[in-house]
Amino acid sequence: MIALKVILWIICAILILFAAYFVFLYIASLFVDGKKLYDKNSKFYRFLLNFSTAAAMKIVRIKTVCVGFENIPHDARFLLVGNHRSKFDPILTWYLLRKYDIAFISKPENFKVPFFGKIIRKCCFMPIDRENPRNAIETINRASQLIKNDEVSIGVYPEGTRSMNNELLPFHDGVFRIAQKAYAPVVVLTVRGTEKIKKNYPFHKTTVYFDVSAVYDKDTVKRTRTSELGAQIYNLMDETIKKGDVLN
Repeated sequence: MIALKVILWIICAILILFAAYFVFLYIASLFVDGKKLYDKNSKFYRFLLNFSTAAAMKIVRIKTVCVGFENIPHDARFLLVGNHRSKFDPILTWYLLRKYDIAFISKPENFKVPFFGKIIRKCCFMPIDRENPRNAIETINRASQLIKNDEVSIGVYPEGTRSMNNELLPFHDGVFRIAQKAYAPVVVLTVRGTEKIKKNYPFHKTTVYFDVSAVYDKDTVKRTRTSELGAQIYNLMDETIKKGDVLN
């Protein structure tokens, strides 16, 4: 009987803590303009983002295996490009690369998510209007300026949307202009396994594999046409993914 009461008290305490934390997130989000694009990466809101992600990874039981992270530049901001299989891709990426302060270019709907839509704004994340080329160019210019200002590194998915069958989709090569305009390196990241998280939870844990396939230095990026750069990175990423899928 006593043991049961202790268990009930523990459960109640956990629920209260969760409720209090969400109230805190709500209050924090009230201080963010939901329509503004921010030029400064807030350390406070970045902490909230990373702390929440770490807690979610524990709850969802995600294990990560990372290869090649030692090749990521430590002395310069960069453009991070990767393949896109799941909504978990950017979430896990910004946490695993938290010391690099990654700000993703994302679809506008993600900025409407309660609490977190505003929090990512304060971390310099930005929406992109794929239907309006002029607005898309403005986003590319803004992203390159954030790199130039040494504020954040930029994360983007050249496929433009999630692949529903795990096959790599055609690239939108214009995203590489961000690195060219900023005179910055490009880090190529492949991810495998995030598409299994939703299916595995809550009964099974999920192992997700991250592989830094290559790092293109800023001089190579600057002198290479975006179409050529996109083709090279597409082939490299496709090869890395297929090899990894066979092994795992």
